[in-house]
Amino acid sequence: MKNILITGAFGFVGANLSKAIKTAFNCNLIALDLKEPENHDYDSFYNWGVLEKVDWQQVDFIIHLAGKAHDTKNTAGEQTYFDVNVGLTKIIFDYFLKSKAGKFIFFSSVKAVTDAVNGESLTEEEIPNPQTPYGKSKLAAEEYIQEKSSVIGHRSSVIGLRSPVKNIYILRPCMIHGPGNKGNLNLLFQLVKKGIPWPLGAFGNNRSFVSVDNLSFVIQQFLEKDIEPGIYQVADDEALSTNRLIELISASQNRKSRIRKFNKSMIRFVAKMGDVLHLPINTERLKKLTESYVVSNQKLKNALGIENLPVTAEEGMKKTLDSF
Repeated sequence: MKNILITGAFGFVGANLSKAIKTAFNCNLIALDLKEPENHDYDSFYNWGVLEKVDWQQVDFIIHLAGKAHDTKNTAGEQTYFDVNVGLTKIIFDYFLKSKAGKFIFFSSVKAVTDAVNGESLTEEEIPNPQTPYGKSKLAAEEYIQEKSSVIGHRSSVIGLRSPVKNIYILRPCMIHGPGNKGNLNLLFQLVKKGIPWPLGAFGNNRSFVSVDNLSFVIQQFLEKDIEPGIYQVADDEALSTNRLIELISASQNRKSRIRKFNKSMIRFVAKMGDVLHLPINTERLKKLTESYVVSNQKLKNALGIENLPVTAEEGMKKTLDSF
């Protein structure tokens, strides 16, 4: 029976991932987090303060989820991101190198590469140039992993992450959604629920998402099969426009979608006022809601030997919206 350790175990992704792994594998799940909730799917729990009590020589796989998420309110300082996203990664990866664990899966982010996609879609060939503290900290964590693995080569490709006993995977998911999801998607849901018209219809865009079901499928494949180590972007096969997302949200509530195409300049002015007055809409949130950000998952599908992920973008989104 394999022992799988997951850091950040009780967060949104960890909670969903544990259920999927328990269903797919006969394994022991080890949780590493700040505190233990009453109900969960893990067999054992360790607090961050007692890492030395973990029997690292009995751990087979490590999935490193723990980190500080992107703060759309811009209240966190840059050093906070580095303290958490880089600091925790250094600690866990060093334990991995000393352990008998054969696979290390690190959850980075597409934001470690860029905040704006130039061209049709983002691929793993893009040279990383993050602009936000979150993206910079995730890239720094990636670089630490590569340096400790004696990686020599181009930043955007991983050379030599396979060893006779250890395989290392860096995953760069786009926005993850599923039951228990919070953030901008939940904000949109509440807006439609209140009957408030969507005012950003004039911003035509397409964005990539990844459902937690597809993400769980990918992790299961990495745990179960001999996949080539390296960096992989994780996204649903299809992108969705925000306007289409509003239509799906409306349909989940049996409402008629109310999409308004207000003047873009006026909307941008309101967002700038939001930066000063701390309104629900600000320039950062406006950017996330209206920019196009399409992520290619072709390298991932080639590595897994599949043509499509099991859940379409709309199927996954409908499941998430129904959970709200």
